[in-house]
Amino acid sequence: MPRRTLKPSAALYPMPVVLVTCGDMERPNIITIAWTGIACSDPPTVSISIRPNRYSHELIQRSGEFVINIPTLELLEKVDFCGVTSGRDRDKFGECGFTALPATKVKPPLIGECPINLECTVTQMLPIGAHDMFLARIEVVHGESDVIDEKGRIDASRAIPITFVTYNYYRLGDYLNSYGFTGGRLSE
Repeated sequence: MPRRTLKPSAALYPMPVVLVTCGDMERPNIITIAWTGIACSDPPTVSISIRPNRYSHELIQRSGEFVINIPTLELLEKVDFCGVTSGRDRDKFGECGFTALPATKVKPPLIGECPINLECTVTQMLPIGAHDMFLARIEVVHGESDVIDEKGRIDASRAIPITFVTYNYYRLGDYLNSYGFTGGRLSE
């Protein structure tokens, strides 16, 4: 099949869709983010990228803290709502009916309806163009028991996370195999 050349774009996919909470328990805010990922395993570090004009950018820059909340497929409508509305003038927790749970290390709350929550402290902010990237250390991971497997790991098939590809939402695909299943050898 012939190949086409496209202009440079954010074509890496899929990306996880997360709800990032910022602010504090008295005035919490939520922003939907797809520009996110693991940046380092030791120390456990994540990145999120936010446009500087967003209200959440201001809150995170000021406090140096946020929580990544991993939503399930059932929360898709609320996830989209939190991405297209501003917390400057709206209470997204209240409008979505989300439960704000206190975090253990940071001021922003966890979203009770999300089965996985990562408390993060910012270590660096990098202006990279239209977005600023916040690098943050994962301080604490919270997980509902029913999405944790017998080895103490998160089982994504139980949580049914949402992914993002070129401005569209998708559900995560089926389990294929575990890391290292080849043992460093290809089948013949």
